[in-house]
This record gives sequence, C-alpha cells and structure tokens, in this order.
Amino acid sequence: MTSPLALINGLRVSRETRERLDHFVQLFQRWQKSINLVAPSTLPQLWDRHVADSLQIFALSPEPQKWVDLGSGGGFPGVITAIALAERAEGWVHLIESNNKKAAFLRVALLETGARGSVHPVRIEEAPKLVPSCDAISARALADLPQLLEFCLPWAAANENLRTYFHKGRDFDLEVEKARGRFGFDLVKHQSTIEPDSVVLEVSRIALLPRITG
Repeated sequence: MTSPLALINGLRVSRETRERLDHFVQLFQRWQKSINLVAPSTLPQLWDRHVADSLQIFALSPEPQKWVDLGSGGGFPGVITAIALAERAEGWVHLIESNNKKAAFLRVALLETGARGSVHPVRIEEAPKLVPSCDAISARALADLPQLLEFCLPWAAANENLRTYFHKGRDFDLEVEKARGRFGFDLVKHQSTIEPDSVVLEVSRIALLPRITG
C-alpha cells in the first residue's frame, strides 16, 4: 500500500522517495517481529508517529550535507534522512548504533532502499574518531538535552557552523534550563507538525561553559 505522505512541513515527497519509504516500513515491520526496534504500542501509528515525525528533520534542513545520527535504533530519523537524500544524490548520514542487531537492521534498510548512509556499530563516545567532522547531528528518543550536547562537543569543536536537531516532548523547557547551566548555545524551537505537545530543538554554537571556582 502506498504511503499517504505527499507534503511534509513544506517538503514535497516524490514518488520515488515514497516508494523507498514504503519499502523501509515493510522491512521494519518484518524485523520488528524479532527485534524490538520501537515500542509495540506505537506500531499502529508507524507512519505518523515515526516516519512523518522523522521527516520533519529533513524538512528543516533539506540541503545535501554530512549528517551524524546518534543512537539510530530503528532508523528514526537517520534512515529517513538518508532515504530523502537519495533523491538529491548528494549528502550522507553516518548512523551510530552500538547494538549489533539493530545495526544489522540498519545496514539492510540502507542497502535495500538505496539510502545514502552507513552504519557505525560503536558507542557514541567513540564515533568522533571514525567521523571527525560533520555539518549536522540528529537524535530522537535518546537522552536529555545536557547529555546530547555533551555527545556533540567534539563535532562542535571541529565545526563552528554545526547545527543539531533533537526531537523533544512537552517537558523540553526543563531540559533547556538544565543545559543552560553547563553549556552555551543558540536555540531555535520548531513546533512539531505531527505531535502538538512536541518540538524539534535546533541547537547551534555549542560550547562548554567554564567552571566557576572559588
């Protein structure tokens, strides 16, 4: 069955991209039976809850560029971004996933959909050694904002123009306040077009604040 997606957050999805997304969803549903890629309770809303939600990241930053997707898990948003980039024939997504079973799924998903990405089955802390620089970072349902910014520091140090995109729920203000105590950063809040209580936080100019002693 063809997906209902045609226009997401101002981004028109071509027939070819829809077909790639459909194939990814079919793969996902098969692998989900043996690997817990997402919470089973969210499967009936797979397109809206996961695919369309992930496409928001590409809609916010659709130019071909080098991405790092942290804790890629079931492929949201990393594989979805990599599928969208296939239409551009440029750009690349480095998916970081330490779980070997999930990494295996991600490799198959990239291969069978023709998506522009590769999988690195390592811990996030080790990833900057393999991917020293990037233009953008994404993460979804991974950690609170302070931890995410901690992960991003090596890439922020390598690229002052780095932009990061994080899906967050209704309590995002508390995470931002907590992060302000440790990091300096610029923040743009994008209201989710899928979940009314959710946002995508676009964070840039990330730097660790000096410790105050004495």
